[in-house]
Amino acid sequence: MTTFEIEPGRLFIGGQWREAADGARTEVVDPSRGAVVTTVAEAGAADVDAAVRAAREAFDDGSWSGLSGRERGRILHRVAELIRENADEIAHLESLDVGKPITLAQAVDVTNAANDYEHFAALAHTLHGANRDTPMNALAYTRREPLGVVAAITPFNFPLILAGSKIAPALAAGNTVVHKPADETPLSALYMARLFQRAGVPDGVVNVVTGAGPVAGEALLRHSGVDKIAFTGSTAVGRHAASVAGEALKPVTMELGGNAAHVVFEDAELEKAVGAIIKGFVFNSGQFCMGGPRLLVARSVYATLLGILEQAVPGVPLGDPRLPETVIGPMAGEKHLKKVEEYVELARKEGGRIVCGGERLDLDGGFYYKPTVIADLPNDSRVIQEEIFGPVLTVQPFDSEEEAIRLANSTPYGLASGIQTSNLARAHRIADKLQAGIVWVNDWAMLDPAVPFGGVKDSGFGREYGPEALAAYTRTKSVVVSLD
Repeated sequence: MTTFEIEPGRLFIGGQWREAADGARTEVVDPSRGAVVTTVAEAGAADVDAAVRAAREAFDDGSWSGLSGRERGRILHRVAELIRENADEIAHLESLDVGKPITLAQAVDVTNAANDYEHFAALAHTLHGANRDTPMNALAYTRREPLGVVAAITPFNFPLILAGSKIAPALAAGNTVVHKPADETPLSALYMARLFQRAGVPDGVVNVVTGAGPVAGEALLRHSGVDKIAFTGSTAVGRHAASVAGEALKPVTMELGGNAAHVVFEDAELEKAVGAIIKGFVFNSGQFCMGGPRLLVARSVYATLLGILEQAVPGVPLGDPRLPETVIGPMAGEKHLKKVEEYVELARKEGGRIVCGGERLDLDGGFYYKPTVIADLPNDSRVIQEEIFGPVLTVQPFDSEEEAIRLANSTPYGLASGIQTSNLARAHRIADKLQAGIVWVNDWAMLDPAVPFGGVKDSGFGREYGPEALAAYTRTKSVVVSLD
């Protein structure tokens, strides 16, 4: 794997690189080795204020919002091209920062990020209003206008993709952005700032402030100069962010936690289903809000499927994310590893049977946890009801479609879900009754920027991707012109 020098990171505000006003810096740790790789500036309230002011000035001067959608789209296409041209370096940064396997970072993160900007570049010129037929003696029409300054706050697990899912539609619609990446994983956000400049995005249109959530994130949430908040993260923090936005009457998009059910019926192709099941809970070391950590299995195939998983899961390559054969890398940090350990210990106390896994892997000082399958837990177990966010799969049997639906919908979350069946009518019937923003049939994690996703219940509200996301970064203005 190619080695790149990681320079100390600075804030990117108004097209300029600068240190934090108070000079504060924070360490960035490689989770595969537990070692510090660099430091980045740690923004305070004064830095956030400077970034919002820069974004406001850039919005008001029309250097971006005043461009036609076609012109904005041309620049966003160039962003996508630059991502592809620099794919190796970006994948390296994402792998180093998060601990994800390099093959995953290349095939999923970099590819999807480029697709995000390309997709919304193509949609940028589709923002238009419409004439409205009325009995008034007037010409009535609508306009779609950008909102202004968007605060994009993103989590640690998919820094590149989840930034693109917000920044790309925000820019396509003509907004300016202040991006606050997760404090643990800031490297790709800082790299992308350079690519925006090279692509021709005007100064101040995209600003990046690295720093702690309770300081920089809170200052951004509460800043009066922010017109929309786009947030991905935990449900607990999302509730707080939504309440702050509600006080200021700001529009928000909230993509929050998940605890998806993956339902396997007796007519499923088990060999094919196993691949989707494993992908659903080990993908990104289980740090995936749309992962499938709850497996519901028809009782007639329950024992068979458990046996297959017991043999297959320990064989999934776990280890150094720099090796091309690695499928499961480390957790993104020590606190995430400890959280998984606590839940597995809780499962033992709640009567769960550890089918495989259930312990750390000691390797190079990194934060590794073996993929774990747990059976025999009651449905009211905390391990089943709460979001673990790690490579842990619980398995429960069911006896009817009605029971499967009840179990699938029995947690507070509703982000994703999945169905394994060879019966097409059943697939449509069950999908209609699952309380989730996206339902996959006979696979898992099929995502594309053309297909919207987002949650219901405690998984949030609003949608990312698709024309629905683009619309969420605009407001509608009506114009009525008297013909008298």
